[in-house]
Amino acid sequence: MNNSNGKTRRLAGLAVFTAIVVVLQLLGSFIKVGPFAVSLVLIPIVVGAAVYGVSAGAWLGFVFGVVVTIAVVTGADQGGYIMFSARPVMTVLVCLIKGTAAGYVAGLLYPLAGVIVAAAAAPVVNTGLFVLAMVLFYQPQLQAWAGGTAVATYVVTGLVGVNFLLELGVNLVLSPTITRLIAAGKKGPVD
Repeated sequence: MNNSNGKTRRLAGLAVFTAIVVVLQLLGSFIKVGPFAVSLVLIPIVVGAAVYGVSAGAWLGFVFGVVVTIAVVTGADQGGYIMFSARPVMTVLVCLIKGTAAGYVAGLLYPLAGVIVAAAAAPVVNTGLFVLAMVLFYQPQLQAWAGGTAVATYVVTGLVGVNFLLELGVNLVLSPTITRLIAAGKKGPVD
């Protein structure tokens, strides 16, 4: 396979993964735990990062962040819209940074530690950056959402608890499938 053919296959593969990320995020927006949607797109982000590398993971995570941002700004994501109403620029940055970082870290960790670590890292980074932003920049919203409960308890049990566990569980349960997809992706299509 010559260099031009390899670049074409990479571009086509990234286009397919980009489309999958957009479609899964749109479909996933209908699955909510509390005020936030469950992110089903982390698996194709991990697979894309493992097959095509760190920059592909960052790109796919960025695309995920863009779709989330659109949902937040339009009000399709109600919890995100509340955040956007309070701090619009910060909310857009949080959406874009957490998604991009999740893909980047998955791509960085895959060659070093394997698919299970990369699959776990994506939701840890995505949720971890979200929680960090909430604690640092959205205290009034957290206190209102907690409704008299301790904010730390609300963050762990209500805001991210079930959502994070679902995302992490799906990624870890499907990691054998991710491994097979990565191996098939590296072999390329059968001619």
